[in-house]
Amino acid sequence: MQVEVSKHTEGSKEKMVRPNGLPESLIRYDARQKEMATSTVTELVQAVKRPRSLSESRNRPFMRKSEGGGEQERPEALARRNSENVPPPRRNSHGGSRNSMQRISEIPVKKHEKSSRRSFMGMMRKSVSSTESFDADVVLVDDESDDDDDDDERPDSVDDVVRQKEMRKGIDLATTLERIEKNFVITDPRLPDNPIIFASDSFLELTEYSREEILGRNCRFLQGPETDPVTVRKIRHAIDNQTDVTVQLINYTKSGKKFWNLFHLQPMRDQKGEVQYFIGVQLDGSEHVEPLDNCIPEETAKESAKLVKETAQNVDEAVRELPDANMKPEDLWINHSKLVLPKPHRKDNPSWRAIQKILDSGEQIGLKHFRPVKPLGSGDTGSVHLVELCGTGEFFAMKAMDKNVMLNRNKVHRACVEREILDMLDHPFLPALYASFQTKTHICLITDYCSGGELFVLLDRQPKKVLKEDAVRFYAAEVVIALEYLHCQGIIYRDLKPENVLLQSDGHVSLTDFDLSCLTSCKPQLLIPNTNEKKKKQKGQQAPMFMAEPMRASNSFVGTEEYIAPEIITAAGHSSAVDWWALGILLYEMLYGYTPFRGKTRQKTFANILHKDLKFPRSIQVSLHAKQLMYQLLHRDPKNRLASREGANEIKRHPFFRGINWALVRCMNPPQLDSPLFGTTEAEKEANVVDPELLDLQTNVF
Repeated sequence: MQVEVSKHTEGSKEKMVRPNGLPESLIRYDARQKEMATSTVTELVQAVKRPRSLSESRNRPFMRKSEGGGEQERPEALARRNSENVPPPRRNSHGGSRNSMQRISEIPVKKHEKSSRRSFMGMMRKSVSSTESFDADVVLVDDESDDDDDDDERPDSVDDVVRQKEMRKGIDLATTLERIEKNFVITDPRLPDNPIIFASDSFLELTEYSREEILGRNCRFLQGPETDPVTVRKIRHAIDNQTDVTVQLINYTKSGKKFWNLFHLQPMRDQKGEVQYFIGVQLDGSEHVEPLDNCIPEETAKESAKLVKETAQNVDEAVRELPDANMKPEDLWINHSKLVLPKPHRKDNPSWRAIQKILDSGEQIGLKHFRPVKPLGSGDTGSVHLVELCGTGEFFAMKAMDKNVMLNRNKVHRACVEREILDMLDHPFLPALYASFQTKTHICLITDYCSGGELFVLLDRQPKKVLKEDAVRFYAAEVVIALEYLHCQGIIYRDLKPENVLLQSDGHVSLTDFDLSCLTSCKPQLLIPNTNEKKKKQKGQQAPMFMAEPMRASNSFVGTEEYIAPEIITAAGHSSAVDWWALGILLYEMLYGYTPFRGKTRQKTFANILHKDLKFPRSIQVSLHAKQLMYQLLHRDPKNRLASREGANEIKRHPFFRGINWALVRCMNPPQLDSPLFGTTEAEKEANVVDPELLDLQTNVF
């Protein structure tokens, strides 16, 4: 299969580097396109082998918002077979990743409810009148012999195994910068001739140029016969004096078509106040030009100027997530060579004492201090190994990430944020960072080894691939506590799933993998409960509630396919509410053995997340309170999602968690399971044979 991709990638410019040896372009587009091409080829192969399996999810292509129109309601599919009520085989947690940047229509699909379905709304009214109001756009039904598609069935074919691996992998489809759908470029005045180092997709569409044609060039190529030289000099003067400027001028597309450009230029300064980049925002004002005056009317120009300045500010904030392109390569990883200090709650444990003994001798922790025991797995950005601190009997998990892979796949800022986050954590349900260091080829993080393995594997070990409600309540409560702590630190987790919930030797949880997390600011608040006078007299004065949620929203396209919240897909901007959505999906998977919105393709999964009704199979008995909780967490509007007003306090008060002593959760005894935490089945013994690829990864690191 051949695809012309030069419009979307750097093309021959991919190899252009700065004097510091780093890429000239802010984003490595070739890496993105290769991942997308792999995804497309995989889908084509599946379509050829099993044409009927993908036909239903391809009835109508998805459109960008700008193209208008909602997704049409598709014809009713054939009724599913009875076998679909049985939870499908669980999927391996490791595999390749797919990427797709195709945008999806946000208009909900109107579906007609069959009379044979039992409406969950009726059940709710009868049972509980004091719970939150329900989403009118989301119909919740018990699913027995539903007439929807058969996405829930997962036969054990080779093709399906490949797809199952893809669905569970963390994805990083775009940074916030790439998702700003405005016409803009970023230039670097520290390079000769102030060349373009980033151009938005919208800018390419407006000007008709490919990315390869403009990266590394000055913006002069937009000028033509009627471009006013006086206005150009104003822009030049602003660049020389490092100031803002907003002007109107005639520019030209590649085909020679002229357009009136309302252009705003502003410098972006680093922490020292020095100019790092220039941001140039364009707005096509051709349709507003007055023929007699030959310019955009003053009132329209004022309104448009506000828009371009707002866009420039959004770009300024988004580009700060990325490392400075002018840094020396060795400076990119400088934080990984910093000394890690013990935190108050962990400093006296045996692991820290062993680490501290080496530090006290004057040595700096490095790869030579660790003996590889076995590879534990590989993730989106690296491999994880079980290692022993030489001669101590203390075991740790070591995450190793290849520096070149980080650079080529736009992961440098992700790796740096993960290291920063880990160094902040001091909580029993989160990992401790003991050391970080770098080799010539890798950066390494030393954290807790959780001998209980993944919650994913524990679920797979259970006879019906599900947990009983008391076990679900236990694990969910600890996850809520961990997320509450992260949010209090200004951290949006963004990758909650069973694979990232590890089980410690005492059976308690530890969330792991923060390479897709977002670190922002947080504003702690004390909320006074709003109770009426009658309740006040009955219960006395209620204590204020503590709430702390991350302040700044992000717009990166990251997460795990089945767990991604609607607002991430629609590029509406997201905050910590995405973690509470993921908690709803996690509850569903623990109770039913699979997630509620997964599809045969990534696009189908995303469409399901945006439009599909939430259904509960009758084949597995789940309490009404559990269904209520999932329903309220899986509200598509984050403003009305449970925890949107009072944070984790709302979830803790839910009837599903009645009986949980939140202050003493860490002292609770782990639940009794049908298949014990540390049991080993015959299938697992076979699976314990180490993958040769993982051994190769270990050899490359050590």
